[in-house]
Amino acid sequence: MSETILYEIKDRIAYITLNRPDVLNAMNLDFLRRWNFIVQDMNNNPEPIVGIITGAGGKAFSVGADLKEKASGSRPAAPSATGAGEGQTIVERKPGGKRPRLIQKPVIAAIDGFCLGGGLELALQCDIRIATPRSVFGMPEPRWSLPAGYGLHNLSRMIPLGEALYIQLTGERIGPERAYQIGLIQKVVPEEQLMEEAKKIAASVLLCAPLAVRAIKNVVMTYRDQPLEVSWKMAEGLVDELGKTEDFKEGPRAFAEKRKPQWKGR
Repeated sequence: MSETILYEIKDRIAYITLNRPDVLNAMNLDFLRRWNFIVQDMNNNPEPIVGIITGAGGKAFSVGADLKEKASGSRPAAPSATGAGEGQTIVERKPGGKRPRLIQKPVIAAIDGFCLGGGLELALQCDIRIATPRSVFGMPEPRWSLPAGYGLHNLSRMIPLGEALYIQLTGERIGPERAYQIGLIQKVVPEEQLMEEAKKIAASVLLCAPLAVRAIKNVVMTYRDQPLEVSWKMAEGLVDELGKTEDFKEGPRAFAEKRKPQWKGR
């Protein structure tokens, strides 16, 4: 049986491909177990600096939970913000244990086709989202009396409240242009250019110091709903830590010497 998610690291980029094209990359229990492994490897493996997630088959990023498996008695769900499926180990929680996090490194969602339910929730957990003109977005969970997960709590933090409630309360789908207008995605590109555009964005991330990028994501995702003084205090601590690294010295030195920095990640 082929892997439900393909995972390859090449040139410091992790390529993550949802690989159940026959069921539009619906998420079953095997899918979630594989996802949990990938999250842990991305967080602990120093080789990948940035990730790109896409769906196999050319028809869907993912349509979310495998409802046929759910109807049979299993209970698959969208990958949680921890990367853990039902009954699996939580990878990491923020200080205080209130909201778990996903992959700690930058992740780009390259969306082509259906991006629904848990598939949209997975895309929301990514940091940058790009899509093709044939992409479709929605959260149809209430039409099947299913509880939403990550999207229920976070969609309204990412786009205007009225837009989030329209998507969540009606189960209606929206197209890529509307998704772009409300800030759900950052770019719309032709199908044949999707992965190349994702690689270009990843290349831009790779120009930055990996420890600084990881710190930025940590502060933004962990403290975005906290008072400014809390976020500021957290950032001050990270700046102090970054100041002790070799990369902190390398950046200004490379600028002064008019050359590209040679990041070491330490």
